[in-house]
Amino acid sequence: MHSKIAHFLFIVFLISSCGGSSSTTTIADDDTVLYPLNETCISIGINTKRCSFIHDDLERYYLIYTPSSMGNDNVPVLFALHGYGSSAMIHKSYTQYEELAEQNKFIIVYPQGYKLESLLVNSSSHWNVGAWTAPSNINDVDFIETIINLISDKYHINSSRIYSSGMSNGGFMSYHLACNLSSKIAAIASVTGSMSKETLANCSPNHPTAILQIHGLEDLVVPYVGFDELGMEPIDDVLNYWADINNCNPERIEAVIDFINTNNSVDLISYESCTNNVDIKLIRIPSMGHTWPNLNNFNISATQEIWNFLSQYDLNGKIVN
Repeated sequence: MHSKIAHFLFIVFLISSCGGSSSTTTIADDDTVLYPLNETCISIGINTKRCSFIHDDLERYYLIYTPSSMGNDNVPVLFALHGYGSSAMIHKSYTQYEELAEQNKFIIVYPQGYKLESLLVNSSSHWNVGAWTAPSNINDVDFIETIINLISDKYHINSSRIYSSGMSNGGFMSYHLACNLSSKIAAIASVTGSMSKETLANCSPNHPTAILQIHGLEDLVVPYVGFDELGMEPIDDVLNYWADINNCNPERIEAVIDFINTNNSVDLISYESCTNNVDIKLIRIPSMGHTWPNLNNFNISATQEIWNFLSQYDLNGKIVN
């Protein structure tokens, strides 16, 4: 393998790494099993379960957090996808969506990616988005759709308000879902992720989709300007694609927020006047590398920004109260 690519993949792995039971089944008229018979869920903490099932002959699992006060309301669902080589539990530990979930009554799902082993790359976990994960044959789109089917049967969810967010490879996967599971995903957010060339080339969303991207200009793992050798698209190209497909005004609106006390600044970039009032938004942090920003290090909380943004939309666009 080209030494530059090998070195890069090693960096990706290191940084991303630091980053009772129930069974349900739906049977069609022809006796086809639409989703697994064998799901098993165990409690692993307050309002949190680990649910596992066999998918494509592989044992897969996800963590799920349900707010205490959910009641019988149909609540939104937020998928939170970890980075390459990381885990659902690690992603849960630093995103800390639970307080927001309690305040705003939404379910959080932390799926676990599957290991990737090939002659080119090895990782304890990944999301199959093409690019550097191209050796994978894992059907992660169907895995996520299967989880949606399972939780739909167990909880009162608002099926028009299912969102995906993710860090790094999880951000790539969120874009992949917006392209390939568009009928289920209302809006997405990516932190330090992008779109792979394969995802972009084959993207076919069936509704206008709101997009939030959070990225640092000092990111060396998923560079803002893209990484052609590994099939990573430049962030500006990704945003221009979604602005075009959503029929937004091509003129970007830009503003800068300076934080004098920490010597940080944040660039706020957006495309507006899109179909169904969806928005395309970029939070660009000049001094940030490949990390999840919070109030202590960059004066913004990616966790809060993601929920503030995504919660405005459903499958029909911006929610009208």
